[in-house]
Amino acid sequence: MELRCWGGDWGLPSVHTESLIVLAYTKFAGAKVTVSPVDWTWKTLTATVPELLCGDSAVQEPTPIVNFLRKQRFNADFELSARQGADTMAYIALLEEKLRPALLHTFWVDAENYANLTRPWFASRSPFPLNFLVPPRHANIALSRILLTKGEAPLHRITEVEGKIYSDAKECLNLLSYRLGTENYFFGNSPTSLDAFVFGFVAPLYKAGLPSSPLQSHLRQLDNVTRFCDNILAVYFSSDHPCPPALVQETMDANLQKLTQLVNKESNLIEKMDDNLRSSPQHKPHRPDPKPSLASEKSSTPA
Repeated sequence: MELRCWGGDWGLPSVHTESLIVLAYTKFAGAKVTVSPVDWTWKTLTATVPELLCGDSAVQEPTPIVNFLRKQRFNADFELSARQGADTMAYIALLEEKLRPALLHTFWVDAENYANLTRPWFASRSPFPLNFLVPPRHANIALSRILLTKGEAPLHRITEVEGKIYSDAKECLNLLSYRLGTENYFFGNSPTSLDAFVFGFVAPLYKAGLPSSPLQSHLRQLDNVTRFCDNILAVYFSSDHPCPPALVQETMDANLQKLTQLVNKESNLIEKMDDNLRSSPQHKPHRPDPKPSLASEKSSTPA
């Protein structure tokens, strides 16, 4: 199976919420997929990501992909009860209704964040001339989606709905924090699809270097939610991110130093052994008397 998605940065396997949801779920369910980032390709404009390719099937968007993987027997929710399954659907709907508008506004509509982080990042991952087209296209889609879902009377302009969407988002984060409590995951000791969705929504907000974001500041005060993200990254994605070049060089230098010290110790030990052998008295090697052969015994026996 091949998964097309946006690439990673900020310590995340993908900076794209939907892509991150699917990447997390494949890890939780044990599905082996080949990740094909659309970065620096024409698919940054033409493709709908995430997209899962399996044989002749092509599935897009997180929920259809999760359902498709379940049919392939990659089910991270198989131990959930009916009540927990219903809670999962309710919390995912809560994320879509309360948190997504604020995330869209934070990354794509907020002028400072868009100019200093979002637009430069997506432009740098798109080939010329798409680097001039992809960021504005995403920004327009985000603005239209916010106004479509939250621009109800009497709130018709984006400046009028900002306060409402951020209030809803903080309430959503507080509910997630309360539901998670002191546990590592939302349902028991194993992550499920709900954990994948929460991780996909929350991790970019937590890890992005946003120059302006009261919502990010609020999230970072919820220690159990940030710990939840860090735990998933450490357990399921740590091997996906190689060390930075400087850290790799430091590790190589440290290993080389240890190897040099070991070789020096071995050389000193060999020299000491050689000196001891040279200074010790030399004796002819002791050889036991050869045993007489059966033929010589017969010849020496009197008739």
